[in-house]
Amino acid sequence: MSNQRLAVAAAVLFSVGLLWTVAPSAQALQRSIYTSVLTKEGAPVADLGPSDFVVREDNLSREVLKVEPSTAPMQVALLVDNSQAARNNIRDIREATNDFIKGMTGTPVKNEVAVIAVAERPTMIVDYTTDQAKLLKGAGSIFSQSNSGAYMLDGIFETAQGFKKREAARPVIVAIATNGPELSTRYHDQLLSSLHGVGASFHLVMVGTPPTDILSSEGRERAMTFSQGTEATGGRYDNVLAASALPDRLKQVANELTHQYLVTYARPQTLIPPEHVTISGKNPNLVVRGSPAPEKKESRGAR
Repeated sequence: MSNQRLAVAAAVLFSVGLLWTVAPSAQALQRSIYTSVLTKEGAPVADLGPSDFVVREDNLSREVLKVEPSTAPMQVALLVDNSQAARNNIRDIREATNDFIKGMTGTPVKNEVAVIAVAERPTMIVDYTTDQAKLLKGAGSIFSQSNSGAYMLDGIFETAQGFKKREAARPVIVAIATNGPELSTRYHDQLLSSLHGVGASFHLVMVGTPPTDILSSEGRERAMTFSQGTEATGGRYDNVLAASALPDRLKQVANELTHQYLVTYARPQTLIPPEHVTISGKNPNLVVRGSPAPEKKESRGAR
């Protein structure tokens, strides 16, 4: 009888062991990354699949489950430097802003765009809307403000806070900056935290040379925010030496954003979420960058 009980106990333990080993894979979570894939010339690449991507979390490879064109509407904040330093470039900046708006709102997807000026303080020129005519009219009213400096870092921080309040599902910041004085007193780690907190990607087009003010605290924090913020959020950092190149570059940014993939991968359930999520391509001739999609909050009534 005792032998029979031992056999039953062993069978029960074996069954529990099977459940323990099978459960983690059955409970794997699915996460997604909004991903850009470009040629070296900057043109989007189409018709890619799961075998073309590599996703890593804290350097651990994850299984790519699905790759599809991204069709979710974006919430895009276009931050424009209209300070004294932008005075000689303002006509090209307005033209580039117009081209970007047309590229983002001329697609079947109803992307919301806002135009925000950052001279003296961040100022909403046009609030988030899908109305192209309203956006173009607002962009046409952008002028440089005399004797003003830029508050670009304040603009980034306040925009991220706004995304949080709006519970933006696909937040994007695109900034047009110049190499004039930066007057914000924000720290780059604070800004990176605010971007990560809402899952926003940050893209920057710099007119003229890269920031040269590294002696002041404001200048150093700006330089680190621009370089680390774009890289850490899957954004792009472009320099155009001549403002006349701005319109074509902003068209390229809009073309990239409206031709992204949604890459879905499997993540095992863990108590501690990964610190770093990266995506790369298997083809070394392509430029791949991505921003993890903000995780949806479960409703209180969900089971």
